[in-house]
Amino acid sequence: MANEEGKRKLTAPLAALGKYKYALLTAALGAALLLWPAGRKAAAPDRPEAAPAAASGSLSTAETEKAMEEILGKIGGVGRVDVMLTLQDGGERVLAQDSSLRYSGNARDPDNYERSSQPVTDGGGVVVTQETFPQYRGALVVCEGGGNDAVRLQVVAAVSALTGLGSDRIAVVKWQNASGGSPAGQE
Repeated sequence: MANEEGKRKLTAPLAALGKYKYALLTAALGAALLLWPAGRKAAAPDRPEAAPAAASGSLSTAETEKAMEEILGKIGGVGRVDVMLTLQDGGERVLAQDSSLRYSGNARDPDNYERSSQPVTDGGGVVVTQETFPQYRGALVVCEGGGNDAVRLQVVAAVSALTGLGSDRIAVVKWQNASGGSPAGQE
């Protein structure tokens, strides 16, 4: 009798487990996916993404600003435009190195050793093994159409797409001409 009561105590939790097996399986699978390594380092929350605009080549900040001014000027209603970008960091290139180590004496306890390395070159130049592009801190766009909300929205969207910046880090303001008024034809 005590043996039957012991069996019932064991089978009751197993029956409840069987009843909720799919919910438990789903929860375990979700926990496993949350713990699964992502395969890349997570960016710091206060740092913007690497600049997609620079991915098309190694453009300097001034060249990037000039290219953005040219393309933003083609948006309807923008008119004359100036762009200024500020950088979080300037990016970095890691070059492939051909290293050698020379030593004299016993291999376990050398008397003297000398290490040397040179950048690896191919026919056209040095070999780059890793390149990080500049990360932008913010953008200021001054344009003739900056007083128009629709134009401002289009400019913010374009700058965000080109730099990876959020809209809170992009300022679009109206161009003021030298006389202090608005440009001709704009109001």
